[in-house]
Amino acid sequence: MTKPLKIVVLAKQVPDTRNVGKDAMKADGTVNRAALPAIFNPEDLNALEQSLRLKDKNPGSTIHILTMGPGRAAEIIREGLFRGTNGGILLTDRKFAGADTLATSYALSCAVRKLDPDIIIAGRQAIDGDTAQVGPQVAEKLDWPQVTYAEEILECTGDKITVKRRLEHGVEVVTCALPIVITVNTSAPECRPRNAKFLMKYKHAKTMSELQEQDTDYYANLVNDRCYLRIAEWGVTDIEGEENQFGLKGSPTKVKKIENVVFHAKEAKRLQATDSDIESLMKELIENHTIG
Repeated sequence: MTKPLKIVVLAKQVPDTRNVGKDAMKADGTVNRAALPAIFNPEDLNALEQSLRLKDKNPGSTIHILTMGPGRAAEIIREGLFRGTNGGILLTDRKFAGADTLATSYALSCAVRKLDPDIIIAGRQAIDGDTAQVGPQVAEKLDWPQVTYAEEILECTGDKITVKRRLEHGVEVVTCALPIVITVNTSAPECRPRNAKFLMKYKHAKTMSELQEQDTDYYANLVNDRCYLRIAEWGVTDIEGEENQFGLKGSPTKVKKIENVVFHAKEAKRLQATDSDIESLMKELIENHTIG
């Protein structure tokens, strides 16, 4: 028997690492996000699609995106609204700045306790770090079971959820109890496009900070009249955590250097399927230290 679910999607606005330049890193070892184009983390979009499919199968379910970042990160909450979510919360505070995975997962877990969902769904990893640690760390801090490398959520009935996992040498189907944290692979189905109806409904959704930056009262009056256009902003005091575990104070990881690696095509060599050609190639690879 299906039941309405309360779903939280952990998502991140990330710098587009395909465009890393010389100004991409600050002197303190943190990423200069203002110097890079910002996008919706790709695997978080895969996670969003799985949440939307759950909502389709379980009428009455709600989805809220939870993200942490600067004010401009509200854009990915709007992207979620355009696809069918019900709302979102932006964790934004100067005290969150410079957070590594440990501090990030702590802040997110504090916010999740306040939201009290049935299911948390997140992308496996973010392209600006590739650590794949935040989702599992949130599960550990909440003391919830977790399913990683998820490719598809097959069903959710009663207090049980069944998930297909994509592993290195095949697939695995597991059933777990709720509440649960699920992290989704890039092999999962792509997220559906924006819905035109939702786009028109939510295109003026704003955070309070965004409203204060507007030069006119038009948007403020619009949001006051239509409460569904309000995007919540939470700071350190709202999620009731220990301040020394947020941001740089709670981050033991320090980035020393980042660089943009570009691969260039080199001359090709055609080999025959003979022992002599293979032996010659092996000797060449050993001599130039490619292997060995």
